[in-house]
Amino acid sequence: MSRPDVAALSDLLGPALIQAGVELLDVQWKGSGPGSVLRLVVDRPGGVGLDDCERASMIASAILDAYDPIDVRYSLEVSSPGAERPLHTEAEWRAALGRRVHVRLRSGDAERVVEGRLVATGGPTVEIEARTARGRSQPVTVPVADILAARIAVDI
Repeated sequence: MSRPDVAALSDLLGPALIQAGVELLDVQWKGSGPGSVLRLVVDRPGGVGLDDCERASMIASAILDAYDPIDVRYSLEVSSPGAERPLHTEAEWRAALGRRVHVRLRSGDAERVVEGRLVATGGPTVEIEARTARGRSQPVTVPVADILAARIAVDI
């Protein structure tokens, strides 16, 4: 097997990482053959630090060694989702409440961007408090079905 089943790896590693205090957000497989990389993206409330990544790496390594689900040589990387992490799941949207977000969405035949503070999420829409051209705040309701990409935006 040169491309492991990342969903199966997530199922295998996720529960142990939760017990260690971090949530497994994503499992990525890059490359093919002996130079491949298995990347685990982990997070926890308040963010992860180097110690969290190191602990997650040791736990994942032990499980991967015990179950041996990958039959090629690879490197294991464990990282945080980063400051401008993408938003995909409902749980990620809920965790971003109150934070600044950058949302690219369909608007008819075109695309537009809404950036501002996420004030509500759930159901078929999200609500973003965005600034107008005059510098005033205005709520913008965005249908989830129209979102093409979304991420946390760094507050500067």
